[in-house]
Amino acid sequence: MLIKPFGKLGWSVSVIGLGTWNIGNQWGEIDDATSWATIRAAFDHGMNLFDTAESYGIPNGLSEVWLGQGLAGIRHRVYVVSKIGNWGKRTGQGVPKTTVDMIRLCGHAILGRMHTDYLDVVLCHEGDIEDPTIYLEGFEALLAEGAIRAYGISTNSLDVLKRFNANGTCSVVQVDYSLLNRAPEAEFLPYCQEHGIAVMVRGPLAQGLLSGRYTKETVFTDAVREAWHQDPKRQQRFERQVEQVERLAEIVAPGEEMVKTAIAYTFSHPAVSVTIPGAKSPTQAATNAAAGERGLDQNEIERLRAAVE
Repeated sequence: MLIKPFGKLGWSVSVIGLGTWNIGNQWGEIDDATSWATIRAAFDHGMNLFDTAESYGIPNGLSEVWLGQGLAGIRHRVYVVSKIGNWGKRTGQGVPKTTVDMIRLCGHAILGRMHTDYLDVVLCHEGDIEDPTIYLEGFEALLAEGAIRAYGISTNSLDVLKRFNANGTCSVVQVDYSLLNRAPEAEFLPYCQEHGIAVMVRGPLAQGLLSGRYTKETVFTDAVREAWHQDPKRQQRFERQVEQVERLAEIVAPGEEMVKTAIAYTFSHPAVSVTIPGAKSPTQAATNAAAGERGLDQNEIERLRAAVE
């Protein structure tokens, strides 16, 4: 597994980490034993960064609970990232983020669910936030208490990132980036490089499409992707992306080869520290980890870009 520095924090992180959205039943039912085995497989294959969020899981927070249990005995050997911003929204009543104490409350609740004394990173999970003042003050309070080591935001908007980094205190950003979504390459990633902000890539497989296993006729039934078929614009986008993947399949075999290539594409960008594909089984975790054995050279990168244009 290749290692990269985590932005200006300087931590040595594996270029592949484990995203745990998938292990909390939102992407189809999964049991606790399989979740724990997936976490351990990721660690055993070289991953040392694990990403979660307070809202991941059915019920809310289940991914954090299972991640905390799965890391028992090795917590001190890994980096853990979680997010604050969506607790309760999916089930009818979100926690109001109106005071510093509410941010602190959410932070300490995460520690309780995970049975850990601290988070390495906490991120604001409101990617379109206009005024991040409450989060910035709340995160500074958690930092002073020793509850977190660093903080940042999950957003796809450069304007939002700039507002969150107004004081130069944003150490980490998480952004959606893949072969099917190269928008961050224009300005977002260069800004992060300039300011030493560690970049975590989510969605490197475009929510599974970059496995090459799906067609335009596919109908998803999981709690995340079933919504694609209920909105004509999202359905059209899905079909357009399937066409891009079909062109990619002419030069990269669908399945494991395509998965590893798509993941490697993202961390091969010099601004990216770690890519966090999800996994629902030890086998998937091992496949994702294998992508971290080498980066892509510029000729390979250009060939992939041309295929999906």
